[in-house]
Amino acid sequence: MRKAALHNLGCKVNAYETEAMQELLEKNGYEIVPFAQGADVYVINTCTVTNMADRKSRQMIHKARKMNPDAVIVAAGCYVQAKGAAADDCIDIIIGNNRKKDLIPILEEYFKERRGQETSAGNRQRQTAILDIGKFREYEELSISRQAQHTRANVKVQDGCNQFCSYCIIPYARGRVRSRGLGDVISEVRRLAANGYKEVVLTGIHLSSYGVDTGESLLSLLKEAHQVEGILRIRLGSLEPGIITEEFAAEIAALPKICPHFHLSLQSGCSATLRRMNRRYTAEEYEEKCRILRKIFDNPAITTDVIVGFPGETEEEFEESRAFIDKINFYETHIFKYSRREGTRAAVMDGQVPEQIKTERSNRLIALGKEKKQEFERQMLGRSAEVLMEEEMILDGEIWQVGHTREYVKIGRKYEENLTNQLINVEIQNRLQIMD
Repeated sequence: MRKAALHNLGCKVNAYETEAMQELLEKNGYEIVPFAQGADVYVINTCTVTNMADRKSRQMIHKARKMNPDAVIVAAGCYVQAKGAAADDCIDIIIGNNRKKDLIPILEEYFKERRGQETSAGNRQRQTAILDIGKFREYEELSISRQAQHTRANVKVQDGCNQFCSYCIIPYARGRVRSRGLGDVISEVRRLAANGYKEVVLTGIHLSSYGVDTGESLLSLLKEAHQVEGILRIRLGSLEPGIITEEFAAEIAALPKICPHFHLSLQSGCSATLRRMNRRYTAEEYEEKCRILRKIFDNPAITTDVIVGFPGETEEEFEESRAFIDKINFYETHIFKYSRREGTRAAVMDGQVPEQIKTERSNRLIALGKEKKQEFERQMLGRSAEVLMEEEMILDGEIWQVGHTREYVKIGRKYEENLTNQLINVEIQNRLQIMD
């Protein structure tokens, strides 16, 4: 029996695909082992969203080769999709996006060709399975029945993006929007419910675009998923502001399983910067979307992403963005320093911001984000919250059970009995119960 080890880099979509590839390997007789010495096959699902992601992908590929020079190194996903034949020489098999489902036949073909040949690194023949992803219109049929987490499962429902933000390489690595069939999604949600999962997170590369290519919609998918028995919570991945209307918010608010936790990508609170980013909304329009959510839902958790140091961002533009973020009162703000990506329009824009300025601006927004997070969490003190218990932790020598509220605030309570994977009401009596 061959031993296989997998390592995931990047987003929740990548994590889902890594879990799906693991199931494929298990079903075909591979023993899954930790990502350490001793594996016969190492599968690295790579990311290319930033230069740092590229670097981490290369590091993990080299780590695998060092752990077992005779192993087969498989690199899948966005980094190798973007790099193609120029990807790292340590790789034996390159599997691009929309070919991960073919992992097993690709491995079988590789072992067949390799059988009887010299296996030293100097004599390896690379095998490449990369499609012209920009021309592909079919959704890749991958599925899962379980995940490493035992209470919450990510469910990939969509791939690709048609937006072409000026800083982003992902449309070139992931291709155009491709939606998973609604019936296939619901079948997977039912399997997960049958295996004990209480919460699902619907995720995609551009989740708001679900159904634009199939005649379905994210709302219709949510209504169908809401009917699956055993699933008690449905959480949404990252959304674009444009999908938020009063009608959409009212429809999902009428579905009790939908969690009031909305990740609305912002990227900048300055409309001039948003135009250069090709984000297709203004700061004022974004603010209106937050107003709608807060009108329809009772104190929803709104989280976001922000890029600092985008080309041309002046101190005045940054200050406008900072003041906007301060005004909106996000629960969490994920701050990213602009990363120059070859092949994007932003990479050749004038006004590239020096690294030290990006760092200073990033630090200011991180500090602001921490203040806003604490403000939101303070509102929970003295209240009871529904928590899905997920794990046990040792804190100061005591056993605690830890889980998340519907708003995705991490809450703990001292151990009384094993309540893992159960929804319970927890009285939040002090700040120690809110886990950072």
